[in-house]
Order: sequence, then C-alpha cells, then structure tokens
Amino acid sequence: MTVKNIEQRVLIVIPAFNEENNISNVVTDTRMKVPSADIVVIDDGSTDNTVMRALSAGAKVISLPINIGIGGAMQTGFKYAYERGYTVAVQIDGDGQHDPSEVDKLINPIFKGTSDIVKGSRYLEDTGYQTPIFRRIGMILFALITSFVLRQKITDTTSGFWAVNRKVLKVLSSNYPTDFPDADSLIYLGLLGFRISEAPVHM
Repeated sequence: MTVKNIEQRVLIVIPAFNEENNISNVVTDTRMKVPSADIVVIDDGSTDNTVMRALSAGAKVISLPINIGIGGAMQTGFKYAYERGYTVAVQIDGDGQHDPSEVDKLINPIFKGTSDIVKGSRYLEDTGYQTPIFRRIGMILFALITSFVLRQKITDTTSGFWAVNRKVLKVLSSNYPTDFPDADSLIYLGLLGFRISEAPVHM
C-alpha cells in the first residue's frame, strides 16, 4: 500500500491519555499496516508511561502539559498536520479499538476527490458490533440530530475513526469543538459546505 508521495502525505494522529498498556501495540500495528504514513501521538497529559512506550514504538510524540480532553488533543494533532504540509490526517484512537488496515477505506475517497471528510461507521453495515443499550441510545440521538441538521443520513458520529483533507485541516486547526467533538465537528464542517461520507469499519 502506498499512501504518501509528492502530492499526498498522510499523518496518523493518535490521541492518548494513560494508554501505556495499549499505545505500543497501536503504534506498531499502525506502522505495519500503513507503512507510508507518518504517526504522531498526542499525549494528553498522561501520568503513566504512555510517552515512553509511544516513542519506543517509533512514533513522534507531542506532550500536552495537562489533560485537556479529546477535542483539544485532536486540534493539536490537526494543527501539527496542517503546519507541516500534510494533505490528509486520520484519527486512530490510542486504546486499540480501530483497525489500521481499514485506513484505506477512509483516505481513498479523499484521494479521489469525492469527499473532504470520511467517517468510519460501525453501523453502515452489519458488523456484529455490540453497544450497551443506554450508550447506543445516546449514539442514535447524536446521529439523528446530525442527520437532521445536515439533511444527510449519518449513521455513526462517535466512532473516532475518521480522515480529513487539507482544507478541513485548515479549519480544524483554528476551531475544533471540545464538548462533543465528534457530532459538533461534523455539523460545523457540514454547514461550512464540506462533503461528508461514511465508510463501514470494524471495531
């Protein structure tokens, strides 16, 4: 798989808070399955060995002095990607729930110019993914609100597995929602006119 050339440079952004038990495997797996992409771990004020293990696995690490939450951590990663000239950034969570082998599903529509944002969805197809009932109700509510506002069916706003192009990076570098970053960011970007699509993924 080749995802990096003169025209296209891909950065995998991994937000992590106290993920010493998972981060080394996540970085190693990502390097193996997406070998042409660069990797940066955004350490969100961890108090364990997350930083050391991420570095040992071969990732670039940006450490935040305090825990500021997923929104602030991802904005840091997107700002880093934009300022260093990457054309696509992909979020992979540091807990190991996302499969890096599915990154192609997210970045290919962006490379083809058909989408600006591609969200990995657990519910676009029947993947057997099970969610506790009360959490599932909340996820459905977020998806319904997002779909209603954007007038486009969105099945999964909270997967945390998504890719964005450089135009979106520019926007998110300066303005990224912090309270409910997944749903809020999709609504915000959709209302700005960016093209959003989903791709089925396993978790």
